[in-house]
Amino acid sequence: MRSLIVASLLTSALALSACSPEAPGGGEAIPPADAPGDVLPAPGTAGEVLPTTATDPAEPFRADFVLIGTEPFWRLDIKGGALALTQPDQPAVTTGKATLEATSGKAMWSAAAGDKAMVAALTAKSCSDGMSDRTYPYVAEVKLGETVFKGCGISASEFAKLAPQ
Repeated sequence: MRSLIVASLLTSALALSACSPEAPGGGEAIPPADAPGDVLPAPGTAGEVLPTTATDPAEPFRADFVLIGTEPFWRLDIKGGALALTQPDQPAVTTGKATLEATSGKAMWSAAAGDKAMVAALTAKSCSDGMSDRTYPYVAEVKLGETVFKGCGISASEFAKLAPQ
C-alpha cells in the first residue's frame, strides 16, 4: 500500500512539473517585464529581432560593416572580411581577409596591415558619433599597432540608407 502512495505522489509531481505557469484564476501566466526575452537586436538594425537559438554567434557579423569616428575623423570598412582604414590626409591602410571571433552581441576582426596588427571590435550597444544626431547600434574600437580609434558601427547596408538622398 505504501509503495502505491509513493508512486501516486511521484506521478502527480511529474504531471505538475510539465504544466505551464498559470495565472491566478486560470490561464497562462504573463512573464514579468524584466524577464529575459527570447530575442536579441539584429546586427545593424534598430527594430528587427533575431531568435537567440542561433548556433553560430559570428553569423550576424559576416555582413559588411562601416565603423566611423571623429576627433580624429576615421572610417573602417569591413568588406568580405577585409579591413580598410581611411583618414583625411593619410594613406589608406588595408588588410587581407581578417579572422573573425564573435560571441552574442560582440565581434572582433584581426589581421595584419603591413608590419602592424589591426584589430576591429564591435559591441552591440547604442552609440552616438558626437557630431550628428545619429545613433548607431554598435560601439566600435579599432587598434592599429599602438594607435586606438574609438567610434560607432553599423552594417554597411544600414549605413547606405543614412546617406542623403
